[in-house]
Amino acid sequence: MKQRMNAIGGHVLAIGLLAAAGGCAPPMSQPDAEFSVPIEVEDVDTGTVEDLVVATGTLRPTGIVTLDIETPGLLQVARNAEGQRLAEGMRVSAGDVVARVTGEDARLHARLESTRQALEVAEAQLERQRELYEANLGKEEDLQQAEERYETALYSFELSMLNQAKATLKTPIDGTILRLARDNDGRPQADGQLVRAAFRVAEIAPLDELVADIDLIGPELARVEVGLAARIRHYAFEESFIGEVIRLSPMLDPVKHTFRAEVSVANEKRLLRPGMFVEVIVVVEQRADVVVLSRDAIANRAGKSVAFVLDGQRVSRRDIRLGLGDDDVVQVLDGVAVGDRVAVRGLETLTDGARIRVVGS
Repeated sequence: MKQRMNAIGGHVLAIGLLAAAGGCAPPMSQPDAEFSVPIEVEDVDTGTVEDLVVATGTLRPTGIVTLDIETPGLLQVARNAEGQRLAEGMRVSAGDVVARVTGEDARLHARLESTRQALEVAEAQLERQRELYEANLGKEEDLQQAEERYETALYSFELSMLNQAKATLKTPIDGTILRLARDNDGRPQADGQLVRAAFRVAEIAPLDELVADIDLIGPELARVEVGLAARIRHYAFEESFIGEVIRLSPMLDPVKHTFRAEVSVANEKRLLRPGMFVEVIVVVEQRADVVVLSRDAIANRAGKSVAFVLDGQRVSRRDIRLGLGDDDVVQVLDGVAVGDRVAVRGLETLTDGARIRVVGS
């Protein structure tokens, strides 16, 4: 019995030793899992890059014609070929009547009838003095006085004709009516309203071409010159309008400390209006068909511009040399080639040879 118990105890001790030995054994080694950085990519391609100067400005006409009353009287706004009373926004052609001044005041101011009668009398007297002088019945002095009276009467009559003509206001240019028959407070004046001299009847300007006035600071002025192309944008329209730098001010604005530049804007559709606030993009230089990268594909490492090019399931860091560019794309002079695929998202943690996982489009 005692031998049996010793045998059992020996087995238990052996099992315990084996269990203890098993618990102290080192675990089986597992290979380290390498983390894959998620990135988005794009293909390197050719494109156009530009050096731009961006400014804001206000549109204005290239020139404005003002028609002011010089003869007091009753205002009558003209009508177009369809019988409609002219209104702001309507187009007129050179020579079209815009308004007339009528009434007794205008007639008296012109004095056309009285000056015509005076001219007829002076002309008859001059003719009579010539006949007498040629017949040796009149004096040369009387003939000279008659000639002077005739010249004075002729001047008065021509002045009356001019004053009468001033009562009819015609536009000297083709254009659009910007302002018509409004008082100093902007209130419209009805036909038949008595108007005095210096009353402004109309402002007319061509709108098929406008000018944007922009301000440039010193470094920008050094890059901008007359003849450069420009693009003009207004938030109300999706399209851009074509323009050109036509004039640079030779003087510095003493208040703004900027230089004024004038940019012509093609406006054949007449979508743009004087007074609009627009963005003007002057194209200083343009290069086409060059290797380009988006700004998102360029990282900075220790002061160097780099790109990460896909190499299988990893990326290869490339030092790149940049050329002309704007806020969106930039020319790459060296470091990548057309057809390379580069990372554009997830660059923050990328290193040379990092394992990657392409996500997105």
